Parts: sequence; structure tokens; C-alpha cells
Amino acid sequence: MSWTRVWVHMVFATKYRHPFLNDSIRKNVFAHMHKNAWEKDIFLDAVNGYTDHAHCLVSLSREQTISKVAQLIKGESSFWINKNKLTKRKFMWQDDYWAVSVSERHVEIVRNYIKNQEEHHRKQSFKQENERFMKKYGWEPANPQSPSPTSRSLK
Repeated sequence: MSWTRVWVHMVFATKYRHPFLNDSIRKNVFAHMHKNAWEKDIFLDAVNGYTDHAHCLVSLSREQTISKVAQLIKGESSFWINKNKLTKRKFMWQDDYWAVSVSERHVEIVRNYIKNQEEHHRKQSFKQENERFMKKYGWEPANPQSPSPTSRSLK
């Protein structure tokens, strides 16, 4: 039997960064994402975020890819939010996301960072957070008007 442990910190935003994930639905959405991930054999260790984005700490199995896990988490959660009419407008995630590997010794730090998103965003906007990560990882935006990294810039 093969054994793997590949940790990934993944972040994705709502379409146009609309603040869909208000206080009244955010925890339910993240709890559903966690439950759904387990049902799909995705080890979603931590999930949290703020009004316009989500952070996930995932441990990939040997047959999973980052893109497939992102697709399953984002796609099903959008479907569930819309099916249950949790938002007034149609809910959508942006197509893009960013993902970085996490060393085993930093898992607890990332886990705590994800768990404390609400407190974190009282001090820093998602745009500021995103720009800090882009600088840290040396990413350049595909479109200078948009600070979000694209899948092209992650290759």
C-alpha cells in the first residue's frame, strides 16, 4: 500500500469578491463543505474564511490532484448554496484559486491561521491578504487590474 501526506493550503474567492458569506450563513457553508469533502474522501482538515473567500487545508491522497479537489469543493458548495437559496443572488465562486504546499511542521500554524480568519480580517482585508501572499510566493497577476493569481501563474 502506498502512503502519502501532501498538505495544501488552498484559497478561493466569491465571484467578483461579492460578500455572499455573511455572518448568518458562513459557518453553515463551511460546515457543509467539510461534511461534503469527507463524503468524497477528501481530507479537509480545516476550512474557514470571511465574507468573500474561503481557506482550506487539505491533505491530498495519492490519487487526488489540487485542481480536482478544488473543483469538487467549490462546485458542490455552489450547488448546495443555490439549491438551499442561502443567498438572494445566484452564488458563484471565482474560477481561479491559489494553492501552496505546506510542510508537516507548519500544518498547525496554517490550521490556526485558517481557524482565526474572522479575527484576522478585522485587521486586514482579503485584498491586502492576497497581495501579501502574492508577494511572498513571487506571483504576478495575469491581469494587472486583478490581484488574484490565476492557474497560469501557479505553473
